[in-house]
Amino acid sequence: MSNTAVSIATALTSGTAGLGALNDDLSDLRSFEQSFALSPEEARDFGPDGFSDFDLMAFNARFETAPAEEIIAWAAATFGPRMCLTTSLTDALLVDLAWRVDPSIEIVFLDTQYHFPETLATLEVVKERYHPNLRVLRPDFEPDDLWQIDTDLCCKRRKVQQLDGLLDEKDAWMTGVRRADAPNRADTAIVARDGRGLIKVNPIATWTDAQVDEYIARYDVPVNPLVAQGFPSVGCWPCTRAVADGEDARAGRWSGTGKTECGLHL
Repeated sequence: MSNTAVSIATALTSGTAGLGALNDDLSDLRSFEQSFALSPEEARDFGPDGFSDFDLMAFNARFETAPAEEIIAWAAATFGPRMCLTTSLTDALLVDLAWRVDPSIEIVFLDTQYHFPETLATLEVVKERYHPNLRVLRPDFEPDDLWQIDTDLCCKRRKVQQLDGLLDEKDAWMTGVRRADAPNRADTAIVARDGRGLIKVNPIATWTDAQVDEYIARYDVPVNPLVAQGFPSVGCWPCTRAVADGEDARAGRWSGTGKTECGLHL
C-alpha cells in the first residue's frame, strides 16, 4: 500500500485525530474531499490492489455510523474518475446524494431495452434536474425472447456484460444496495472487494426504509412512478411485478423462479 493509502487508513481508524473531527461538522464536504485528493499517479497506485482485507475492515468500522455524504466524499477523493455510480432508477436518492457531494461523479444507467416507460421517463427527469455526468449503456443487439427461456443468461448479456465492459476502465464503483432491501442483502458491507477485484462502495447500506423515505421527502428526490403502484424495486418489465403486503421489496423480481439477483452484485 502507498504512503497515501496508509495515511488515509490511519486517519479513518483514529478516534480523535484525522477524520474524527469531521463527525462534529460535515458542512463543508468539498473541503473534506479535497483533503484526500490524490494525484492521478497516486490514484493509480491506490487502485483496488492497494487495499488489504484489514484496510477494508477498518473502513467499514469507521463508516458504519458515518453519514453517506462522508462515505461518498471519501470515495470520490480516493478514486476520482476511476469510479462510477450505478443506478436502476427506482429512485434517484443515490444520484442526489452524490450530486450534492461531487457533481462530476460518473452516473451509469444500464438500458436493457426492457425498461418500463416509467423508468425511462424517470431517467429524463434526472437528466433535466441534475445534468449529471451520465453514461447510458445499451446492448449492441436487438431485443429478443431470451428472458422467456433463460433469465440468468438474459441478465448476463443485457446487464452484467455491459457493466463489466465499463468496469474494465475503473478501480471502484458505487451502488445503492441496502441491507434492508432483502434478506440476502442483510450482510452488505459499506466498502468491499467485489468478484471482479474492484472496490465496491455502498454508501447507504445501513439506511432503513424510513431513512430513505425521509431523505426523498426532504429533498424532493425524483422517484419512479411505479413505486406508488406497488413496485418498491423496479427492474425490467418482463421480470418485475408489484409486491403484496408483507413481501420484501425485491419479492417482485423474477417472481417464482428462485432468482434473487441479476448478477451485478454477486
